[in-house]
Amino acid sequence: MHAAVSRLSLDEKISLLTGDSFWTTRGVEHAGVEGAVLTDGPHGVRLQTGSADHLGINDSHPATSFPTAAATGSTWDPELLEEMGEALGRESRALGVDVLLGPGVNIKRSPLCGRNFEYFSEDPLLAGALGAGWVRGLQAQGVGASLKHFAANNQETERMRVSAEVDERTLREIYLPAFERVVKEAEPATVMCAYNRINGTYASEHRWLLTDVLRDEWGFDGYVVSDWGAVSNPPAAVAAGLALTMPAAGPRHAADIRAALDRGDLDEAAIDLAVSRILTVHDRLRAARGETPAVDHDAHHALARRIAAESTVLLANEDGILPLSADEGSIAVIGEFARSPRYQGAGSSHIQPTRLDAALDAIREVAGDVSFAAGFRLDGEADAALVDEAVAAARAARTVVLFLGLPAEDESEGFDRTHIDLPRVQRDLLDAVLAVNERVVVVLSNGSVVSLDGIVGRVPAILEMWLGGQASGSAAADVLFGAAEPAGRLAETIPLRLADNPAHVNFPGSPKKVVYGERVYVGYRWYDRTEREVAFPFGFGLGYTTFELTDVAVSVPDAGRAHAVVEVTVSNTGARDGAEVVQVYVGDPEASVDRPVRELRAFRKVRLAAGESTRVRLELDERAFAFWGETGWTVEPGAFTVEVGTSSRDIVATTEIELDVPPVVPELDLESTIGDWQRHPVGRGVLEGALAAQGGASAAIFADPEISRMMESMPLRTMLGFGGEVDGTAATEALLAQV
Repeated sequence: MHAAVSRLSLDEKISLLTGDSFWTTRGVEHAGVEGAVLTDGPHGVRLQTGSADHLGINDSHPATSFPTAAATGSTWDPELLEEMGEALGRESRALGVDVLLGPGVNIKRSPLCGRNFEYFSEDPLLAGALGAGWVRGLQAQGVGASLKHFAANNQETERMRVSAEVDERTLREIYLPAFERVVKEAEPATVMCAYNRINGTYASEHRWLLTDVLRDEWGFDGYVVSDWGAVSNPPAAVAAGLALTMPAAGPRHAADIRAALDRGDLDEAAIDLAVSRILTVHDRLRAARGETPAVDHDAHHALARRIAAESTVLLANEDGILPLSADEGSIAVIGEFARSPRYQGAGSSHIQPTRLDAALDAIREVAGDVSFAAGFRLDGEADAALVDEAVAAARAARTVVLFLGLPAEDESEGFDRTHIDLPRVQRDLLDAVLAVNERVVVVLSNGSVVSLDGIVGRVPAILEMWLGGQASGSAAADVLFGAAEPAGRLAETIPLRLADNPAHVNFPGSPKKVVYGERVYVGYRWYDRTEREVAFPFGFGLGYTTFELTDVAVSVPDAGRAHAVVEVTVSNTGARDGAEVVQVYVGDPEASVDRPVRELRAFRKVRLAAGESTRVRLELDERAFAFWGETGWTVEPGAFTVEVGTSSRDIVATTEIELDVPPVVPELDLESTIGDWQRHPVGRGVLEGALAAQGGASAAIFADPEISRMMESMPLRTMLGFGGEVDGTAATEALLAQV
């Protein structure tokens, strides 16, 4: 317990459970309690200068606007995210920020989520690894992270009251692992609870989530803070394990806490514990700080530029059209986004950048006086004159670089998209340009996937740059002209159609409820299991050089333990330096439950010079083979497939291994089926003996395979009670006693 708790009155302790203002916590001078400053991230420090708001409406101090998580997810590079976290930490310190709200590690369940630009991936392993790197970098500077939004927060529609109806296996395998990894590996100072309900209970009041899982299972040692305005019942939130309600909740918050104490619904010990956690975390952060570092905004801009290039995914490059040559001939740059960059999302993470690079300016620095035509209006209104101007520029040029993407009003915190199409004016512009010049490079700016129907197969080169931050314009020029490699790989599948998405029929749900009916089949897990064609698979990305993965070896040091070692030789077989991402997937074809065909279980980004090779070693731990079963994480004995590749569809080697781990023995109860009894090492013998003693038809159940299979799913008590002559429940209880 923090020493200051004993020096505080009850009223003072209650006052510390909510903010002092929109962005600060309360201090108590006589007890030595200092207030703290919390502010929005996660891709920049949004410290507001005037009146406070949570939607990015009002001004904030200039700060580096780094690439959004939609972009950085495609880096597949936790170390690079750690560098970004360090820079965010330095800027936070310079602005007096104690806790930066981020990172967001929610899973991209649907491409329609309006806040997908703040989230890394559709895969929890990748999201967790990147989030852990971000947190390590930030907290090394003495600034606390706030891991968000915990949990099952995967849409903006009705986000403050919708109940995510999701089974525990799906939570454990898809929606919780990224949080678990960050908590265990990076020890974030705070975790932010989400707005939504989970199976009917608000996340802010969910004791199983905030205490049983987060603290007791995972060992979380920080404090839980609410999303701004997420607490509807302060006493229930404190009892569940939430410590800090934000923003300042006023006298009503204190009155509700007091009333709950008087009724006996809340114990003062819970208040003491919450206050102690808040003060302990803030003291720990301050103790870790040295002198406030000077911020080199030029260096941070250069870092943002490097990260943007590392995030860029080259989706197509027919005939090696990219990289362009500065002297290859006339170039027409078309698209308003080249002049007016779309570089970040709207809402609480909106940053006032320290500077902003336009791609048009950066391209002209490299290639000279290229022509430019806006081509379309950002408001989506058709403008024939702009199209005519673009067509004239395209006709006169050898190469067209066409900037397309989603306008800001199409994706934001607070609402979801209704489709994944590019605006009609942009699609019409593409058709008009292709009619006069087929040598077109499309550069995309968007915070979540868009349909590439009408683009793929019609243009020779496509660069997906996401929302790449304030230096994305310069990064675009770097990648277009080969000063930087397009080193990104897709962190989410690009479907052919929105209707192919596994959550399509359930998203965003009915009023106040959304059913996660696709269960564990999110993203590539669904597309691969159903063998659906996709535009581009999870993990995909081209480069300006070529790589080869050879000599794959998978070893199992001890078959009695769920552990394997994967080794592969990675060779840069091209003429340029570059990077490749080695991806390891595991499948369990003999599982007793339905499982995805393959799941990402390890990865490594490898940078090699032209002609260079290296041997990569990756380890698969117990969780790599496990599913969430009735008794928790479960690894069953038998065969597993270990696949090595460069996407979920580009597998270069498949190895089958055998694990001789102890079999899982399910516990028998009154609901157990005949099949459960047959599979139980003790129960089978007990049941066979009992049926043999009865003789007649009962004894034939195990002897006749056809009858045995027909009866397998019937509860034993039901079978024993047929005819009403025997009390099936009592008979089953007697057999359970023998077991």
